Amino acid sequence: MFEYAFIQTAFAASGIVALVAGVVGYFLVLRRQAFAGHALSHVGFAGATGAALVGANPLLGLLIATLLASTWMGALADRLERSDVATAAVLSFALGLGMLFLHFYTHYASEATALLFGNVLGVDGPTVWLLAAMGLLCLGVLTAIARPLVFSSLQPELAEAKGISTRRIAMLFLGVVAVCTAQCVQIVGVLLVFSLMVGPAATAQLCTRSLARGLLCSALLALAEAWLGLGLAIYTDWPTSFWITALCSGGYLLALLAQRLRRSRLTARQP
Repeated sequence: MFEYAFIQTAFAASGIVALVAGVVGYFLVLRRQAFAGHALSHVGFAGATGAALVGANPLLGLLIATLLASTWMGALADRLERSDVATAAVLSFALGLGMLFLHFYTHYASEATALLFGNVLGVDGPTVWLLAAMGLLCLGVLTAIARPLVFSSLQPELAEAKGISTRRIAMLFLGVVAVCTAQCVQIVGVLLVFSLMVGPAATAQLCTRSLARGLLCSALLALAEAWLGLGLAIYTDWPTSFWITALCSGGYLLALLAQRLRRSRLTARQP
């Protein structure tokens, strides 16, 4: 199957996105902000469809919308933790707004489907380079803020006492999440971006408590699940997004089951 150029491009794109999503998602789960990835994807859907409606690049519209939303969420991080209902209402409105834009944008139904569920086999060469640049940007910013990010994630009160601006760190990190969300939409779509960013990271945190090993495990799991899902989609002719989300969910359930079995064995051995 690797004789075809579009399949090579699909594997390259999914590999880039998976590695970045695995690393970013690990910090997302560590900070207990998994809902943020889901939230930004809904807001990004409205931005992408709005851009398509006016004839602009949907990816550009998605990126602008997610960056604006991440800035707002980071600036009001403390309040948002206590207003999940209000946040959910805003996200529902964003999704409805995106559907309204699609109602007027009736030229290509396939583009709407690609936004909702992804279309990795339709990614072209220039988009792969764009995804690579976005990935390098995400990893570069994460590397720059890694120490204060981990500190503020595990001990936010102590980090504030040490002079670290947790709000600024939150805004920078959510900006990274916004860019990563825009990447993931190319692979699994708006509705399923949550699985690729959170599934491998949650599985990794069940497998190891070490930060370094957890990051590596999350990135490798995301890569393996993305590539295996793409391969299964090619051979079965089932949607790629289905296979990737199924593998991410299945991996997490297996890790959770293994953890419970280990705990039950340890409990049984105790006198």
